[in-house]
Amino acid sequence: MKKRGFSPVLNENTDILVLGSLPSDESIRKQQYYGNPGNDFWRLLGGALGVNLQEMDYERRLDILKMHGIGLWDVFKAGHREGSLDTGIGEEEINDFSKLKELVPELRLVCFNGKKAGEYESLLRKMGYETKVLPSSSGANRRYSKKRVQEWEAVFKRGTE
Repeated sequence: MKKRGFSPVLNENTDILVLGSLPSDESIRKQQYYGNPGNDFWRLLGGALGVNLQEMDYERRLDILKMHGIGLWDVFKAGHREGSLDTGIGEEEINDFSKLKELVPELRLVCFNGKKAGEYESLLRKMGYETKVLPSSSGANRRYSKKRVQEWEAVFKRGTE
């Protein structure tokens, strides 16, 4: 089944962009980035920022991210996938990142949420961005919880100081 991603969440203050792979079925149903409550994205990012994002409605979460200079998007604009696992993504269509310099001139760091998205790290690095592949926020990745929290905080904690 072909699935489509969302428009980017960016503004003139965006200096860090988090790229996932492709929204899960639950996220697509809700039309929300990281809409599956089993995904730890909002908990990890909220913990790093010192804000309880999980308790907020989606629009408020996005407002908080924008205030902290954080944008969201996905590597793929579309792809075929049964279910929601990244390993099942095929026939992927990559988003057009050439417009980033124009859309978000302050962008300095592109973070990839997990290994599948991270496969495209060199593409953004070649465009001149600093890059970092973060441990996936997927609930299936909780076995690395402490390391995962540390790595996410190392990137995003600066927004609270």
